[in-house]
Amino acid sequence: MTGDTPLPAGMRHEYAAGAGLIEADLADDWHTQFDRWFAEAVAAGLPEPNAMVAGTADAAGRPSARTVLLKGYDPEGFVFFTNYRSRKGADALANPHASLVFPWFPMQRQVIVAGSVEPVGRAETEAYFASRPRGSQLGAWASAQSSVLPDRAALDDAYRAAAERFADVDPIPAPAHWGGLRVRPESVEFWQGRASRLHDRLRFRRTDGGWAVERLAP
Repeated sequence: MTGDTPLPAGMRHEYAAGAGLIEADLADDWHTQFDRWFAEAVAAGLPEPNAMVAGTADAAGRPSARTVLLKGYDPEGFVFFTNYRSRKGADALANPHASLVFPWFPMQRQVIVAGSVEPVGRAETEAYFASRPRGSQLGAWASAQSSVLPDRAALDDAYRAAAERFADVDPIPAPAHWGGLRVRPESVEFWQGRASRLHDRLRFRRTDGGWAVERLAP
């Protein structure tokens, strides 16, 4: 490291010593609790509160992670959209397990999800694709996501070619290789920062009879 940049090991930020997260304040189910916290993140003005880190692994177990945008959630799980030929898309089809992390740092909160992952129905994909801005629709056709490009010009050329191809087409159809992925939770952890690194971690974990709530050591 150079200049006046501090060493990572020396960086400290003490979380507030205010109210944490106790079992009595937790909603009866993970979906209601997530809905509550998501609404609070939106109301707090967090930039892109629907941004989440999605972790996947390929058939050999090699992991990868990236930030994606949540586009829907309900009691069945969390949905985002991608090119199925991208690394995350290929991972999800070969090894259908995933993890999600919502890093709401300004609120000293995280939500950590782990579960199975599956493609959404085609009708759901097409309905969402139709709602996207036209430029984003063209981008889905132009980009062979995660493939190696020789330079930026190749991507710009592909975009222009897509724009010409669909110049007289409205609406633009969703590519067959593009669609939604739904992460069906097996666990959903609600993490609230506390002083002295004694954070509150309450986890909903799927059981044979429903869901159990567990407190995890920080």
